[in-house]
Amino acid sequence: MIPPMQPIISINDLTKIYAGGFEALKAVSLDINRGEIFGLLGPNGAGKTTLINIVCGIVTKTGGTVTIDGYDNVVDYRATRSRIGLVPQELPTETFETPYNVARFSRGLFGKPDNPDHIEKVLKSLSLWDKKDEKIMMLSGGMKRRVLICKALAHEPDILFLDEPTAGVDVEIRQEMWNVVQTLRESGVTVILTTHYIEEAEQLADRVGVINHGEIILVEEKHKLMRELGKKELVLQLSEPLASIPAGLGDFQLELGDGGSELTYHYDTKQDHTGITSLLAVLHDAGIKFSDLSTSQTSLEEIFVGLVNKER
Repeated sequence: MIPPMQPIISINDLTKIYAGGFEALKAVSLDINRGEIFGLLGPNGAGKTTLINIVCGIVTKTGGTVTIDGYDNVVDYRATRSRIGLVPQELPTETFETPYNVARFSRGLFGKPDNPDHIEKVLKSLSLWDKKDEKIMMLSGGMKRRVLICKALAHEPDILFLDEPTAGVDVEIRQEMWNVVQTLRESGVTVILTTHYIEEAEQLADRVGVINHGEIILVEEKHKLMRELGKKELVLQLSEPLASIPAGLGDFQLELGDGGSELTYHYDTKQDHTGITSLLAVLHDAGIKFSDLSTSQTSLEEIFVGLVNKER
């Protein structure tokens, strides 16, 4: 029997209390698996950036432990930090530098020997090679974001943290960044993505963690989360409006809307039988006709909002 793979990041009972008494993190425990894309979701102020900064060694924890690939991130700081690349929310400040020089300098900061081939590979993978000698201030917003990723990958880390990577960028750039993230995962890099764009996690993440008020309230495989918490609904456009739902339909979860012209049936995706066939038979027997029908499923955004509201 093959033993289960150890998580590349293991966080146990992590707490952070700032000088004024604000408790930013409350006994957070979380494992990140090697090679996955993990989406960390939460509203502004939930503790996402604090958590990342502690793992990366930028902010001092109050309690708990963080291990990176088996190394304690305080005791073995150099070993753990060299394994991590961090892409912060802020755009680069080296506006008069070039992407090539920024990546080369960043690599040197981690004590790595000069490797022009690796720098070229990273720049090309991020479609920045033809801009390698241009000043960063002359690049577009999307290219500046990619320079940040290039800088974070220059020292060949195993783990990449992306803190709100597409905040404030347009849809086209966002899609471009998503493609970059997928490519990184395919190359073996573990990616931890914090975002408040639900569609970003829905598009990219293998697993999703939800943090609120400094506490992890849920960690689940994305598809399993949507399957277990997601609800489906069947919407029937009625041929003739109803004044109310007939008594004979009381066993079904129905809502009447659009002035009585729309009948919505809610059903659970976990159930073996949806009940749709029975509903349609009862509607036929009751003489209720419909001109059209459609189905939809709860989005990750609706699940997220529901979880956060439940915690308030």
